Amino acid sequence: MDYQTITTREDGGIGIVTLARPDMMNALNRQMRAELTHALKDLASRVRVLVLTGEGRAFCSGQDLGDGGSAADIDLERTLREEYEPMLRAIYDAPVPVICAVNGAAAGAGANLALAADVVIAQDDAVFIQAFSKIGLIPDAGGTWFLPRQVGFARAMGAMLFAERITAQQAVDWGMIWETAPAGAFETLWMARARMLADGPTVAYRNIRRALRDSLSNPLNTQLELEARLQAEAGKTRDFKEGVLAFLEKRPASFEGR
Repeated sequence: MDYQTITTREDGGIGIVTLARPDMMNALNRQMRAELTHALKDLASRVRVLVLTGEGRAFCSGQDLGDGGSAADIDLERTLREEYEPMLRAIYDAPVPVICAVNGAAAGAGANLALAADVVIAQDDAVFIQAFSKIGLIPDAGGTWFLPRQVGFARAMGAMLFAERITAQQAVDWGMIWETAPAGAFETLWMARARMLADGPTVAYRNIRRALRDSLSNPLNTQLELEARLQAEAGKTRDFKEGVLAFLEKRPASFEGR
């Protein structure tokens, strides 16, 4: 498929998707949402880690309010259900780990697009803004689900009511993202993180994601049962056998993702 609003590339088990409307600060229009959903699903079927990033000075400024005529005429419920939800699901439900490399401002739906990933790495001058209340809306694109789970109820409420900028360092301190790096080291860092995951035990990573997510709603007994089932699955993989052997032989493991 030829994409007009994004670019994609593969690098040794890493699938990289780049938002590519830099003149519009990578604002999400209808075409970009469709292309992003397709690209993520397509790449996830053959790579071992996905990276989502942006081109230019912003990661994503959120909804393109000029897309399709007057903003007041947008059917917001339909747009969220039919366009945003599949895009977010393509990230959250991906069968491989997803890194979001936030290269600049992430505002509105752009901030919550980033938070849908498993790990967020930001350039140190990046900012996150729950900008919705500034135009009389509530946070969407999963923000009311992702953010309180990451930073707690009080911080999520303040971020959404006041719509103030959250710096990259503040986001790290709050537990909202994993780490930051200066511009000169940013791509090197997220590529190194992606390479580590691409070379790692894919089944174990999938089960870690499942266990942590389910732990947010499971009682202890249910979670212990889930751990046992997922561990049994991981224990049957070639990667587990290789990991143990490499440990005993005091050498780096060579995982195959199975």
